[in-house]
Amino acid sequence: MRTHLLDSRQGFAGDDLIFTLNAAAQQRAATGAPVINATVGALLDDHGKLVVLDSVMALWRELTPMEIAPYAPIAGDPAFLLALTQRHWPQLTSPGVAVATPGGSGALALTLKNFVERGQAILTAAPFWGPYATIAAEASVRLETAPYPAPGEALDVGAWEAKARDLLEEQGRLLVWLNDPCHNPTGRSLSRDDRRTLLAVLRDIASQGPVTLLLDFAYLDYARDPNDVREALDDYAEFGAEQSVLVCASLSLSKAFTLYGSRAGALVFPWSSDAALKGALVSSCRGTWSNCARAPMSVLLRMTKSEAAQAALAAEHAHWRGVLTERVTALDAALKAEGLPGSAWDGGFFVTLPAPPDPFAVCEKLQAADVFVVPMPEGLRVGVCGMKAADTGRFAAAYAASIA
Repeated sequence: MRTHLLDSRQGFAGDDLIFTLNAAAQQRAATGAPVINATVGALLDDHGKLVVLDSVMALWRELTPMEIAPYAPIAGDPAFLLALTQRHWPQLTSPGVAVATPGGSGALALTLKNFVERGQAILTAAPFWGPYATIAAEASVRLETAPYPAPGEALDVGAWEAKARDLLEEQGRLLVWLNDPCHNPTGRSLSRDDRRTLLAVLRDIASQGPVTLLLDFAYLDYARDPNDVREALDDYAEFGAEQSVLVCASLSLSKAFTLYGSRAGALVFPWSSDAALKGALVSSCRGTWSNCARAPMSVLLRMTKSEAAQAALAAEHAHWRGVLTERVTALDAALKAEGLPGSAWDGGFFVTLPAPPDPFAVCEKLQAADVFVVPMPEGLRVGVCGMKAADTGRFAAAYAASIA
């Protein structure tokens, strides 16, 4: 079954389009067709089975009723908030202002409720994770974008600065969502020079009005080189401690612990102690989801108390980082064998490939070859999280034919 996409050209349609494409891929696979389904957004093994981390599930099975059933505090268990913050910045002794959220999506939504007004806009990179548009639209907020650097190119500082200054002048405030490192959907990370340049721009602009920077950290455990992640987190910590810009982070266990369905995360402001901010966030939590699930909080707390569990989790993350690296390496080689540029990747579940002249039309051509990807205005989102290395040759051949 082919899914017609040409009516979706008004921009990336987000979850609706992804679900439609994934369903079409599954229907074709059910007929016995040799489908390559690169629409998925969760980590699959080479048999197409969802990866569930054994180290995490072993702790889940140990939970007592009192670690599962009682209401969690509206703001979240303070010990959980500290433990989740310290997964990213071990040196911190407090999460600062922090509230539990249903995954990273909840953290993103809270910033819209508290830092911009209806009809205003936020700034993010293009391309972006499709549900950003859904979350923004639900809050009656616009998404304005500046370009994510192309492979081998530097950040377009002028474009970022111009857009940021325009929004600050128009609104009297600026909120930036930055998904780095392991950017979804490009699978790349900002270079240290680009990161520091962008932070310098925000620092300068903040002299003219309040600027808030949200850091979206969904895929950090699946970076090619964990040292690059550590470097980025240290840069952000140094910048946040300056307090020229209000820095917060969307933290989640969805990918890190493969607990997609438990919806466990937090919005943390590690370098703020503003009581008014904490009160506003708690009020927003109460007025939306009230409180979050206790069980995943309990799992993280058990993890922090067990060196053996931490070692097992680290080993599993290392294994799946290796699998992702193997898949992208195979895809890169297969694309180059077709005379194409290849696929740059630093981490995460996706790569983005160009699809001239029309990503939606290219996507339909790929469907005819039983290859399913997600079209965006900027190209094709390809889920290497669900693609076997052995399938990359057929994928590359179909892709090359579709853009010829």
